[in-house]
Amino acid sequence: MSAEMLGPEARAARDLIVEAVRIRSLSGEEQQVATFLTGWMSSHGFKARIDEAGNAVGERGDGPLTVALLGHMDTVPGDLPVFVDEAGVLHGRGSVDAKGPLCAFMSAVAALPEEALRSARFVVIGATEEEAPSSRGARHIRTVLQPDLVLIGEPSSWTGLTLGYKGRLVARVTVIKDNFHTAGEGTSAADDLAEAWFRVRAWAASRIDASGVFDAVQATIQGLDASTDGVQQHARATLGFRLPPALSPAEAETEILSLLGDLPGLSVVFTGHEIAVRYPKDNVLTRAMRVAIRSQGGTPVFKVKTGTSDMNVVAEHWPVPTLAYGPGDSGLDHTPEERLDLQEYGRSVAVLTDALTRLALSAPGN
Repeated sequence: MSAEMLGPEARAARDLIVEAVRIRSLSGEEQQVATFLTGWMSSHGFKARIDEAGNAVGERGDGPLTVALLGHMDTVPGDLPVFVDEAGVLHGRGSVDAKGPLCAFMSAVAALPEEALRSARFVVIGATEEEAPSSRGARHIRTVLQPDLVLIGEPSSWTGLTLGYKGRLVARVTVIKDNFHTAGEGTSAADDLAEAWFRVRAWAASRIDASGVFDAVQATIQGLDASTDGVQQHARATLGFRLPPALSPAEAETEILSLLGDLPGLSVVFTGHEIAVRYPKDNVLTRAMRVAIRSQGGTPVFKVKTGTSDMNVVAEHWPVPTLAYGPGDSGLDHTPEERLDLQEYGRSVAVLTDALTRLALSAPGN
């Protein structure tokens, strides 16, 4: 559908996502897009501000029920051409992950009827540094907001409801050994590092769960390097782990250290401790979203994902009904083919507007 055929609200929602994607916003460099997003919210009925963590925050409504809609406005690197093709598909970095979901949140809250705004308070957050290990924006907002319901802005397709994400742990492994002639006996620092990886890989494989990959341990090499200065050999690897709900990062750390403790000259530094989370299928939030998806002609589909998101960051601080939702194919995240069908984006806005209205009007006291 062309922009000329859209109504004012739909046209505003479309213009919002196109312009947001045009603004480059790598992790740590979100100020320009935050200024744009808060400006848009201010002109569409929100009380908007940029907070101490650089988050773009907008609020509408003053009812007793607080709904947090936590998206993120940073992207991974990749200067992709930004354009809308003849089929109405928006191409560009961040269109899927995750400016599409965030802009859908903003557009839906902007479209809410007055009766919903009298019954609930809606807080939209465009968080900083979600794509970085720091998760700066989510870590800040979780300390200053206590919502009753939480939507996380991540691509799930317009009919998808994401209930959980795996946990994460990163291990930076270093082996340092005195240099020696390669014709001599013994192992090099690189040999010992390879042995460490073989042990870790076997450990991860031993924890395969029959119920599927979400409940298994996944291990990958994210970086690898070896060098010598003529006196010492240095071998370094960054290992990434995706963890199931049954294994906490602390437990994984203990098990990995026990595997590698006999390797001389080896040290490990752990970062990225994110606990896996999985929410139940049936609660007030999932019920409202299912009804709204069906009202738009879709069939709701529950999902869990093997990655991580800001859901992991806020889960322990916000023990309330939570799910992730947003337009887009998550298989296109971080790829050169990242693109978002604007018709699907519009359906997501309609679903969210419907669901948020239902939640507000069904809140206690109404």
